[in-house]
Amino acid sequence: MTASSDRALNGAATIFAVQELARSLAYYRDKLGFRVVFSYEGFYAGVERDEVTIHLQSSGPNRRQPGQGALYVFARDVDALHREFVSKGAAIIKPPQDYDYGMRDFDLDDPDGNHLSFGMETRKAAAST
Repeated sequence: MTASSDRALNGAATIFAVQELARSLAYYRDKLGFRVVFSYEGFYAGVERDEVTIHLQSSGPNRRQPGQGALYVFARDVDALHREFVSKGAAIIKPPQDYDYGMRDFDLDDPDGNHLSFGMETRKAAAST
């Protein structure tokens, strides 16, 4: 394993285009449990939960259109996360399910249609490696 001081890359953030930044921040905070880590002049902000960072950018000053982003997030317990999100009113589009590719995941869309999948390896996948 490479020492962290030898690494050329040390992080990344997905950028989702959104229509209304305040509405999106409220959704990520209140429905998905992210915390707002910064907001810049009402058109760019960052949210974070555990090791996942997402940046949100108002669609006005850029060419990207809202709803065109997607992100797959690896989680420890997708069923517990799914229950948490449902209890907070998140817009789940597909409940947790096991797949032949060795993952159990579920999907949701944010208010602008940006797609998030949350998944974890299944026992089947862990046994085959």
